[in-house]
Amino acid sequence: MVSDFILLGFPCRWEIEIFLFSIFFTTYILTLLGNMAIVCAVRWDHRLHTPMYILLANFSFLEICYVNSDVPNMLVNFLSRTKSISFTQCLLQLYFFFSLGTTECLFLSIMAYDRFLAICRPLYYSTIMTTKFCSSLVIFCWVYGFLWFLIPVIFVTQLPFCDPNVIDDFLCDLGPLLALASACVPIPGTVLLCGTMSSLLIFATFFYIIGSYTLVLRAVIQVPSAAGRKKAFSTCSSHLAVVFLFYGSVMITYVSPGSGQAEGMQKFTTLFYSVLTPFFNPMIYSLRNKEMKDALKKVLGGS
Repeated sequence: MVSDFILLGFPCRWEIEIFLFSIFFTTYILTLLGNMAIVCAVRWDHRLHTPMYILLANFSFLEICYVNSDVPNMLVNFLSRTKSISFTQCLLQLYFFFSLGTTECLFLSIMAYDRFLAICRPLYYSTIMTTKFCSSLVIFCWVYGFLWFLIPVIFVTQLPFCDPNVIDDFLCDLGPLLALASACVPIPGTVLLCGTMSSLLIFATFFYIIGSYTLVLRAVIQVPSAAGRKKAFSTCSSHLAVVFLFYGSVMITYVSPGSGQAEGMQKFTTLFYSVLTPFFNPMIYSLRNKEMKDALKKVLGGS
């Protein structure tokens, strides 16, 4: 039985590790600043106190939490000689990383629902999407997100882990942990449970989002005003860009965890959606949104 794990991360020469540390540290700081700027912009600009921007501010706060669940430990490992993480820390990271990822799936679904109501049911939007209802949706995302993977993580804590205790990843991810445990004893039940829970969450939310935006885009095409079409399309295209960035890499990684994915590939797909997607999100949401650009100028420029 093991008491800690070794996170290989990105094994390379010390000089290259220092270079990678500087790249990821810069990305981490910019991610925090970009998402904090959106949270502050929505908080301080009263014109943005609408459901769409309240959801966006919560989503940006979620991204801040998300990168903090894995990136700080990855940065420490770049400078560490042992690259070890205790059993308890590893499972806590697994739980928070997956819970925040689940919450992100739910937030993307709620944001799609908000755009569907605003564009396809504009007469009912203000009646349905009240501040109280929007707050209830936000609470639902956070609470349900942290409950969804609780049972699978409890099952993982009961698995027998033996030598070797080396994880070829930069965080305690589900696939590598299941692969380590299955090297000790057969665990078909746990693999099936984790794969089913992951697939159900990913495909249910993804198809709901795609269905919502299909109806939205169909409605946008029928808008008589060219300016109205352009504004609606800009908002929806930024949301869809984030959806495809996130779900594209998540599907590759988690639809079948522990299924023997190509050696070394999982860490790169995980890196993409857990580090790079939160980095790009502030740019995607602000570049094509005039109201957000104006609010960010106010926050950053003080005018």
